[in-house]
Amino acid sequence: MRVAEAVQRSGHVAIVGRPSVGKSTLLNALVGARISITSRKPQTTRHRVAGIHTEAGVQYVFVDTPGFQTQHASKLNTRLARAVRDALIDVDAIVFVADAARITGADRDVLAMLPNGVPVIAALNKTDALANKRALLPRIAEWSTAREFTAIIPISAERGTGLPALKTAIADLLPAGAALYDDDTLTDRDERFLASEFVREQIFRQLGDEVPYSTAVVIDAFAQEGELRRISATVLVDKPSQRAILVGKEGARMKTIASHARAEMEKLFGGRVFLEVWVRVKRGWAQSDAMLNRLGY
Repeated sequence: MRVAEAVQRSGHVAIVGRPSVGKSTLLNALVGARISITSRKPQTTRHRVAGIHTEAGVQYVFVDTPGFQTQHASKLNTRLARAVRDALIDVDAIVFVADAARITGADRDVLAMLPNGVPVIAALNKTDALANKRALLPRIAEWSTAREFTAIIPISAERGTGLPALKTAIADLLPAGAALYDDDTLTDRDERFLASEFVREQIFRQLGDEVPYSTAVVIDAFAQEGELRRISATVLVDKPSQRAILVGKEGARMKTIASHARAEMEKLFGGRVFLEVWVRVKRGWAQSDAMLNRLGY
């Protein structure tokens, strides 16, 4: 890999916000690749994921933060909350993402946990969904009283609107210094981790509200043979009834999940993928320190 040259600024930027405001979608849009999983369900992200974007004169290391898991009380939730706090340590800037249509108590709760002394940019997302764009002006005025922001920028992560202005505002906050990563690096996570996330993403997208939050994905084997990657994964669930829902009639639902996950892997990895996915009942996995350690939480 060629190390980026002539980078005058580089640094870490945390992306924070309440669930369902589009943090992962924004990270992917800023990086230009789907490295953080997304779904319409809240609290999909569980792991800290860094997305890296290098351009002339600047390298951004964007850090996507987990959402707080309110569906189930468990040791997993405690670790996720700690992961959010840890992600804010030693960052150079914070992008606070909010829905441009409204300000909520949950937004204010997130603002309250942000550390003092770190510059914060407010990114008002989903402007494409506003029927009346003139509503933005009073919303910006309202946000300006919530906290001292270095900038308040309306954006649409889905459509890319406002992202150049957002990147410029972020670059102004990054310290002078050489690149932290090679210029063709997209993320600090390896393909094994990304494979597990793509499977978990499809579980969220294909199923209802409850089952996805009770699942975890373990990569049992990952081998590369030329451009072909052979991957074996196990989905952990709490109950036999959840296993039945995941597998579906004659395995149809799991085939759909695996097929969509494989397609996303092939796009990002740039090669063919052979994927096997199994479902196993593992009662209490979200309360097991040993299992949580194995899963990287």
